[in-house]
Amino acid sequence: MQVRYAFDDSKLLEKSSRSRGQYLRVHFKNTRETAAAVSGMNLQAAYVYLDKVVEHQDVIPFRRFNGGVGRTPQANKFGTTQGRWPVKSIKFLRSLLKNAEANAEAKGLDTQEVIIKTIGVQQAPKTRRRTYRAHGRINAYNGHPVHVEVHLVEPAAQVAKASSDNNVVRLNKRVLAARRIANARTAKATKA
Repeated sequence: MQVRYAFDDSKLLEKSSRSRGQYLRVHFKNTRETAAAVSGMNLQAAYVYLDKVVEHQDVIPFRRFNGGVGRTPQANKFGTTQGRWPVKSIKFLRSLLKNAEANAEAKGLDTQEVIIKTIGVQQAPKTRRRTYRAHGRINAYNGHPVHVEVHLVEPAAQVAKASSDNNVVRLNKRVLAARRIANARTAKATKA
């Protein structure tokens, strides 16, 4: 059965590979921020960065879902103050990146040069449980799973810019008309 990806890579000029995970039991908000942090990175650099975060040597900056998120000086280099070290989100994201890397290798892409084009993170249906409170009350105890898709691309070769020897100057109608009038006046003046 053909699965449908949110990001359509069929129109990309670069060679690409992808992988996806559905109904992953990991927090949506943490996963979204982790994906945003590594999106656009070189794949090998992303692995190094995620390993540093697991060891608390670096941090995932929290920008959108940052209510109640603690502050840390490690987030200063990202231009923000809030950040976390979401180990479980990193574990799931890393496994998807590994899968996409294996798919890239199978397609013949150079895995050292591959960059992370997009990582889409969507909310999956909530898993409903309940928790028991004081005085016989019951409250919802929902999980917030995710659907994640990863797209890797091998950057296209850089093409050198053409030499600017034959620059064609394009003029608009007003400038062309002004030049015609000026030429007519000089021709008339030389005749007289």
